[in-house]
Amino acid sequence: MTGHDHSHDHSHDHSSELGEMDLRVRALESVLTQKGYIDPAALDALIDTYQTRIGPRNGARVVARAWVDQTFHDWLMADATAAIASLGYTGRQGEHMVAVANTDDQHHMVVCTLCSCYPWPVLGLPPTWYKSAPYRSRAVKDPRGVLADFGTTLPETTRIRVWDSTAEVRYLVIPQRPVGTEGWSEDELAALVSRDSMIGTRVVEAPSARSTT
Repeated sequence: MTGHDHSHDHSHDHSSELGEMDLRVRALESVLTQKGYIDPAALDALIDTYQTRIGPRNGARVVARAWVDQTFHDWLMADATAAIASLGYTGRQGEHMVAVANTDDQHHMVVCTLCSCYPWPVLGLPPTWYKSAPYRSRAVKDPRGVLADFGTTLPETTRIRVWDSTAEVRYLVIPQRPVGTEGWSEDELAALVSRDSMIGTRVVEAPSARSTT
């Protein structure tokens, strides 16, 4: 199964019920909390840090390299799995990667309508909203509305294409490089790239001023 340009209602059943593994994890967390072995707030903070900061750094490095190295960009578009692996980012959840690049004319967004297939080697843990039934169903029916929920407003002339991840193929959105970053290093550029921009729910904002630190 490959990604699809969804413009009509999707036929998959969108259930809000937790999967068996999620139920087991929650049950285990409840027991450990009751016994005083873990602090739920600290655990949530740790997971949030991995989801939003540590995990996506790999993907940000891929994006930054693509922005500054046209040869790598072309390789990434032709064979994302190999290009990403060349930077040392591999794993069972990223064996078959496809990169899609945003342009002025077309914006890409990723969803997994059946479950929560996600490229862990480059994005870390999937965020809770990515796994939720509302996102999984609305992303294919009302992508522009979903983007608005994230504070992302695109020109009406920009076409939105939604890619459906599967166990066989996973996607990485290459956001547009913001203006005003000419001459920036890969490290500086990577710091601008967020997890959500590589899922396609946000864009990379132009920096107000270059850091002097």
